[in-house]
Amino acid sequence: MANRSSLREKANRAREYRCRNLIGVLEHPRDIRNIGTFVRNINALGVEKAYIVTDNPDFPAEWESMRNRNSLLGTSASAIKWTFVRVFPTTEACLQHLEDKGFASIATSPHQKGKDNVLLHEGDYTRFRRLAVWFGSEGRGLSDLAIARSRFCVQIPMAGIVESLNLGTCSGIVLYEVARQRREYQKRKAEARAAKAFAGLRVVLANGCV
Repeated sequence: MANRSSLREKANRAREYRCRNLIGVLEHPRDIRNIGTFVRNINALGVEKAYIVTDNPDFPAEWESMRNRNSLLGTSASAIKWTFVRVFPTTEACLQHLEDKGFASIATSPHQKGKDNVLLHEGDYTRFRRLAVWFGSEGRGLSDLAIARSRFCVQIPMAGIVESLNLGTCSGIVLYEVARQRREYQKRKAEARAAKAFAGLRVVLANGCV
């Protein structure tokens, strides 16, 4: 019981550092182990939610069922228990839900013609109040529909002969940078609000003393 209680307390503390209005989306993954790794990255990096687009009938549609799937518990290092995960049957359904909620989407897919292509470290991920970051399947990558509905495409600069990374590594690198920027932005805004409130309090106290 004490162990469960300490985990709950740790989860509550972690919630304070979570990046609000930031969602990671994984489109049609083929390997359930990659889903577990993706959810683990979501949790570890403080991303608010994970969305999975899949029409695989063997994949649980409800979060409660996912929490009891051994393959997800192991590969996610139990992060599936502490991470909000929602499943969508189609890319269109997920995009429509995000757009209805006011989310902008960006795609992790390099060299897309007709789209703005941004190097990861040069992008500004604070310009959208609500942001969804899309990742494609292991072999095919993102669908044309997901790319077409994204504001721009992000690519990780490669310095070696190998010009691709596996899904777990890619999502970890991209979400780290996006979450880092947004967390710092949230911190600056909170400090500005606190400074403004303190200045207002000083004015009230000064007027009260006159």
